[in-house]
Amino acid sequence: MDRAEGKPLVLRVSQLVGLLQEVLEENFWEVWVEGEISNFSAPVSGHYYFVLKDERAALRVVMFRPYNRTLPFVPQDGMRVLCGGRVSVYPQRGELQMVAERMEVCGVGNLHQAFCQLRDRLAAEGLFAESRKRPLPALPRVVGVVTSPTGAAIRDILKVLSRRGAGLRVLLAPARVQGDEAADDLVAALGALNRDASADVIIIGRGGGSLEDLWPFNEEKVARAIVASAIPVISAVGHETDVTISDLAADLRAATPSAAAELVTKSRLELEAHLDVLGLELASRVRHALHRGRERLAALTRALNAPVEKLRWYQQRCANLETLLITQIRQAFAGREARLAALSGQLEALSPLGTLARGFAVVTRFPKGDAVRSVEQLSEGERLVIRFVDGEARVVTEAVKCHGISDTDKQKN
Repeated sequence: MDRAEGKPLVLRVSQLVGLLQEVLEENFWEVWVEGEISNFSAPVSGHYYFVLKDERAALRVVMFRPYNRTLPFVPQDGMRVLCGGRVSVYPQRGELQMVAERMEVCGVGNLHQAFCQLRDRLAAEGLFAESRKRPLPALPRVVGVVTSPTGAAIRDILKVLSRRGAGLRVLLAPARVQGDEAADDLVAALGALNRDASADVIIIGRGGGSLEDLWPFNEEKVARAIVASAIPVISAVGHETDVTISDLAADLRAATPSAAAELVTKSRLELEAHLDVLGLELASRVRHALHRGRERLAALTRALNAPVEKLRWYQQRCANLETLLITQIRQAFAGREARLAALSGQLEALSPLGTLARGFAVVTRFPKGDAVRSVEQLSEGERLVIRFVDGEARVVTEAVKCHGISDTDKQKN
């Protein structure tokens, strides 16, 4: 219609809604809206639908799955949040709505609720299980530190390491520890230290602050980066009463950055102290062993001296018996020699050879060898053997004559 003719401009519903959508999306393409969540729903599609309201108005909000899956918490009715995104119109119903791409929790109470939700969810996944936590190296040489290069945390860490004289090399991976971009910085710094791979242990942390200040250490992405680290991680965030998701995910939690530095050097100092104790104990045992050895040696010496004296007595006794035995043997031999000489003399006197030596002879028949003791045993023509002291002679008898004893001889006898 021509408005110049005074006629009203007539639009179809879709045209009006389209114009409104165009105007809104051109002018409200990036806006942050704070309000309280109500009518929250999360259907099977994975998208979030809820109403964001305050005391005077309400606004429908949709947060599609690709954006809400990165949230560290699950929205709930009554939670006060800050949503960032664009404002548009839902054409089918002609309703004003916001398409949220980011969401943050407002207020300490809501932040604590978000913390509890993320903590419980990650715990259910096993990210905080003691079984996956690794022990610290006994003798680290290089300590990686993820923190602000200008904050108090790095100064405290360096002071403790210097005071304890650990002689460790510190490798700083600088990162913002507060603000919207801090979580990404922390993840990047952890990744850089793991790629470098020269650190033996990593300390990640910062000084104290409010829950909002410490919130980057409660981000899910930071917790998962800590768990994924190939190098053991010590979390040292805030003060002793501050507990973050990073503390739960780390291999070890320290109350403060200074305490983390002490934990890093504790193993080395404990080992040195243990070596000192072992040295003293070893020296004591050596002294005790030497003392016992000396006592044992003295006892053995005393025990050995008694047999030596007895051995000497037996040696002297053996020497005396040897002398006596030799004397008795010599005497026995002398007696036997005299007896042998006497028997030899008797043997020579009774020996036929002795008789032959005095001029006698032995006559035997040949070849029988029987002795001829009387002439009456002989006859003419017999062959005889006559044995002298120095030889023998074979003879044949020519005549045999017996010589009787005369009467005169008989009378004399």
